[in-house]
Amino acid sequence: MSGQRITRERFADATVAVVVGAITVLVAVADDRAGPVDWALIAAGSLALAAHRRAPRAVLAITTACLLADVVHAGPASSLALPVVGAVHTAARTGHRGTAAAAAGVFLAGYVTVGSAASDVVREALLLAGWFLCAVVTGLADRNWQAYLRQTEQRALEAERTREEAALRRAGEERLRIARELHDSLTHSISIVKLQAGVAVHLARKRGEDVPLALLAIQEASGEAMRELRATLEVLRTDEPTGTPALLVERARAAGLAVDLTVTGDERPLAATVDRAMYRIVQEALTNAARHAGPAKVSVQLTYGEGDLTIGVEDDGTADPSRPPTAGIGLTGMRERVTALGGTLEAAPRAEGGFAVRARLPLGEAG
Repeated sequence: MSGQRITRERFADATVAVVVGAITVLVAVADDRAGPVDWALIAAGSLALAAHRRAPRAVLAITTACLLADVVHAGPASSLALPVVGAVHTAARTGHRGTAAAAAGVFLAGYVTVGSAASDVVREALLLAGWFLCAVVTGLADRNWQAYLRQTEQRALEAERTREEAALRRAGEERLRIARELHDSLTHSISIVKLQAGVAVHLARKRGEDVPLALLAIQEASGEAMRELRATLEVLRTDEPTGTPALLVERARAAGLAVDLTVTGDERPLAATVDRAMYRIVQEALTNAARHAGPAKVSVQLTYGEGDLTIGVEDDGTADPSRPPTAGIGLTGMRERVTALGGTLEAAPRAEGGFAVRARLPLGEAG
């Protein structure tokens, strides 16, 4: 429960308690039967209602005792039952129906005993008994209604979770279908091209002829296309990270890229979606640095805040602020991941030269 909601509920409870106390005091004053002691008892019993959410039974005991004491002190009056009816209702609503009924019975017994000399005390007691019965019944009805609302909300959350799981499953099945289609339609043709180019190069060398540069380019390009296609199919088959940012940095260093990794803040397990996005952002940023930054130094910063994770990847390469790059598939996919999680992404050349990627991802519960 948020702090604002708690504050609103406490203000509403205090307002109700003040209104009930004011009404009871005004009726007592109008009947010319209230003195300072009566005002104090009514005020204490009524204002206690402000704490009914935190201590319903204690509030019920205090309210009943104070108003019954005023009945004994100033004589019976049906208006004095108003705060007690409210306390009985709140106690029944929180599940203490037996205690609520007992408090109502004690108040009625004291009311009848004190007013036994009055001719209409029985009629007033029966009327108050109806009030108390209504308070208990409405309290139980309110409790059942709140339970029904909670169950409905839980079912809605469960249905939403089921829909999300089904959507993820369908997306996974679609990725597998695309991977199979690409494999069937492209890998066979590229393999044939590579094989034929290789055979042609081999025969030319065997005959002592100069190998055409175009043929060598075809052989190299087909091999590179096969490698990239396999990598693409692997990504389509699974969207899960295959390591950590630290492992990505180690791989980049092994490939000759000068990379430093800095982690600040309270490092902790992340939700699966956030962890996956972090991995892919660092992976794409390092890949772009290796391809476009030239001989540059790259720094990777992971900053864990209380409610978010900031990912920064900067290089001092050849990017020029006056010539911003066109967003390709990598940057577009990176932005889509961040936006889907409700975060922000900045990717642009730095004023001092080089390129910077900065993403902020809200942290969810670790899953």
